[in-house]
Amino acid sequence: MHEHVERLAGRPVSADEELAREFEARLADSSTLAFRVAYSVLRQREDAEDVAQEAFARAYRRFLQLRDREKFRAWLVRMTWRLALDRQRADRRRAARELAVESGPEPMAADDPAVTRERAERLWAAIEALPEKLRLTIVLAGIEGHDVREVAALLRLPEGTVKSRLFLARKRLREELSWMAEDTRR
Repeated sequence: MHEHVERLAGRPVSADEELAREFEARLADSSTLAFRVAYSVLRQREDAEDVAQEAFARAYRRFLQLRDREKFRAWLVRMTWRLALDRQRADRRRAARELAVESGPEPMAADDPAVTRERAERLWAAIEALPEKLRLTIVLAGIEGHDVREVAALLRLPEGTVKSRLFLARKRLREELSWMAEDTRR
C-alpha cells in the first residue's frame, strides 16, 4: 500500500489538469477586470456580475483555443466588452417593447434627477455610437481610469495608437454632446 501512495503522490500531472491550473492562475490575476469592463458598459452591478460570470465561463471553455496565453487579459476584456454590449442591446430592445405596449407616454417631470438621467443616457448613447475601437479605448481610459500604457497593453496596441484613438473619441463626443454645454450656460 505504501507503494501505491507514493505512486499517486508522484504521478505526472495530466495536460487537462495543467491547463485548468494555468486558467485558474490567469483568472485569479484578472478577477475584477471582467466585472469592471462590464460595469463600465452596463452601469448596474447585478448585470455586470452576470456578464462577468458569463465571460469567465466562456473563457474557460475556449481557453485551449487561445494561442498566446500571455494575452489572456486583453482577450478577456474584448470578450467581456462584447458580452456587455449584447446584454445592453437586449435590455434596450426589451424596454422598447415594453414601452410600446404601454397605453401612452407619461409626461416627464423637469426636475433635476430626470434631466441628469437624460444627460447620462445621451452620453452613453454617444459613446455607443462611436466605432468599436474608439468606444473600447475611451471606456478603458476615460471611464475605467487606465492610463495610456495600460490600455495599450490590454488592447495590444502601440501607445501612439491609443493616444490617437482617445483624441478622436473625445473629439467626436465633444461634437455630439455640444448641446450639453449650451444647456448648462443658460
